[in-house]
Amino acid sequence: MRSALLVLLLALAGCASVPPPSAPPVHAYAPPFIEAQALAAGHDALKGQARRDNANAIEGLLAQLDDATLARDAARLPAGDALYNFAGRTLLRRGLPLPHPFDRGGSGFGAATRPPADTDGYRPPLNVAILLPLSGSQAAAAEAVRDGYLAGYYGESRRRPTLHFYDTTPGAGAAYAHAQADGNDLVVGPLGREDVDALASSTPLEVPLLALNRGNRAPSPGNAAFSLSPEDEGISLAQHLLDRGSKRVLLIAGSDDIQRRTTEAAKAQLQRRRVTVVATLGYSTAMADALAQLAQDNAPDALLLVLKAPQARALAPQLAAAGLDRLPRLASSQILSGSGKASEDMALDGIVFPTEPWLVQPVAGLPTQANAAARVDSAKGPAARLFAFGFDAWLLTGHLEQLAQHPNAEVAGATGRLSLDGFGNILRRPAWSQFRAGVPVPLRDAAR
Repeated sequence: MRSALLVLLLALAGCASVPPPSAPPVHAYAPPFIEAQALAAGHDALKGQARRDNANAIEGLLAQLDDATLARDAARLPAGDALYNFAGRTLLRRGLPLPHPFDRGGSGFGAATRPPADTDGYRPPLNVAILLPLSGSQAAAAEAVRDGYLAGYYGESRRRPTLHFYDTTPGAGAAYAHAQADGNDLVVGPLGREDVDALASSTPLEVPLLALNRGNRAPSPGNAAFSLSPEDEGISLAQHLLDRGSKRVLLIAGSDDIQRRTTEAAKAQLQRRRVTVVATLGYSTAMADALAQLAQDNAPDALLLVLKAPQARALAPQLAAAGLDRLPRLASSQILSGSGKASEDMALDGIVFPTEPWLVQPVAGLPTQANAAARVDSAKGPAARLFAFGFDAWLLTGHLEQLAQHPNAEVAGATGRLSLDGFGNILRRPAWSQFRAGVPVPLRDAAR
């Protein structure tokens, strides 16, 4: 008995001397992430320019983080944190997966009256209103978008919605009101930025909207916006340079509005990610001396050319004279404008640029671009890009619910790989091509 009691006392004494288990370590967010979180907390209360400035500041802070840190801290955010939409969009733009879905407040673009989705996520509405400027100065652009949409529509063998077309030339608000009164359960359009802003500033939209442009306001909850914006392309160009490890970039750009917007977006994104833009030069036909001086004093490791084909062809010998032609050269999609003769475009060989997949390779559900162009003028030349855009608007019509409800869902479209961010914006990851022997060739090994 005494020996048993002694054993018990010794056991208790041993237990008393063992320290309690320590709590698991708490890992703090990265400092820029903490600062971005504070800005995001007050974002919804801001309006106008203050709201845009705040969003830019948040994106600038997130841009300071490497991929691993951004992914780690985004995954740690509690449900409902205002920063997650920003962090998730940054992850998607870098080609990285979301740790969990965006909180869309129950807005999933679906409806109980629709038949169940197919295995690939296809679940189209019952009645779709298409809002386009079918008359007036934008009618030609609208025709290309309409024809691309119908090509996708008639190429689909499964259940399809009933389509109704409305002319927005008299006013997008009136066209939307008619579409709502007619019982449509999705509205696609309008096409003009001003029209998109006009609808965004009106009373709450009763019928979900897939706008075909992006205005100054983010889509309201339950709505989405799809655009081939120069700003999005600029961000894609910057990301491609980052993926290939560029540290010092020389930027040469033309002066039209699209070139200016692309340039500003690319430059801002590069600088946010701490890439040095050694200079931003406006294109001219006499740049040899300036280029030679830059090559000597600033030593860029890559060139970004926001130029049309004739400008890039004229620049080529000046780059060679400065010894810059051996550097990696990335161009905006405008490099295709004024191209098409291989004997002339050999001067562009080696240049990599973003493009719509359909322009350079087959896309499921569409005839090739050459075959489509032989049938309709709206698939030829510069209009072909809008034709592809219209086709993707059709794809989104049937897959918006899938993109909204499933994290990391993508649709492979004619303009690129499409996903939906937490703000209702369709994000587009383009394909990449390279000039070889004067002909654009798909770049299979492009960075993500």
